Amino acid sequence: MSPRTPTADRLAGVVPPLVTPLTADGELDLPSLERLIAHQIDGGVDGIFALGSSSEVAYFEDAMRERILEAVTGIVAGQVPVLVGVIDMQTRRVQAHMRAAERFSPAGYVATAPFYSITGPEEIERHFRLLAEAASAPVWAYDLPVCVHTKLGADMLVRLGSDGCLAGVKDSSGDDVGFRRLAALNRAAGSPLSLLTGHEVVVDGAYLAGADGVVPGLGNVDPAGYARLHRAAVSEDWAAMKAEQERLSRLFEIVFQPVGKVGPAAGVGAFKTALRALGVISTNTMSEPMSPIEGEAVERIRTLLVETELL
Repeated sequence: MSPRTPTADRLAGVVPPLVTPLTADGELDLPSLERLIAHQIDGGVDGIFALGSSSEVAYFEDAMRERILEAVTGIVAGQVPVLVGVIDMQTRRVQAHMRAAERFSPAGYVATAPFYSITGPEEIERHFRLLAEAASAPVWAYDLPVCVHTKLGADMLVRLGSDGCLAGVKDSSGDDVGFRRLAALNRAAGSPLSLLTGHEVVVDGAYLAGADGVVPGLGNVDPAGYARLHRAAVSEDWAAMKAEQERLSRLFEIVFQPVGKVGPAAGVGAFKTALRALGVISTNTMSEPMSPIEGEAVERIRTLLVETELL
């Protein structure tokens, strides 16, 4: 089954989790943000996910979140839908972020399971139902067990979708078996959920399993590549899809070039370093306490950009 094309009421396709360009002193870099969003829209994306993991949302105080969201929605100006991350530890905190974001008219809110305080399946399902009750826009579940230490159950997600509590799932679990099961259960229930994979290097496999789209951090660097991959999947041109995925997988090697860095410092840091090399953003500054990528890794990232025909 090929993925769906985006419609006015159902988000699908390529929805990159936008990185946050920062000045050398750690403030929001508006000119770079404008160039980055133009890079995304010119590349053919179907939406933008603001304040996600690649945005460094976990490092920002509420005022910074608001500045970023105001800037992103103002620059996008309705050209594509904007999903807004409302990631926080517990229900009331997430609801507060939703209320703060309402005035920007997001296309949807993206929330993880609760974290830090231990919760079980009953509490997690109640969390999403309470968010849906309070939301002024559709709610998306963000399955991110590496950070919240809980894998969202496929049965629960489909049940919440069927009950109208969830519009979709951003699956960043890395669990391909679990994703295939979720896609099968979703189809059997009449596809109440739009399923977006957070993978970068096996997006082709996710589409074959039943994904409707992709939320790739690497899409900051090469949105046009992921747009081509998605269009190939929609048209069932599997050879073109595989060829584009192979090139993007080679490009993803940029995240393995930093030495001594892990997590966002390596991954998001590599995206920012590549975007700086492409002239899209001005610095590769990261949020404290992360430091930017420097030294030989910068040149290795540049070499990969050349090899994958971006430079």
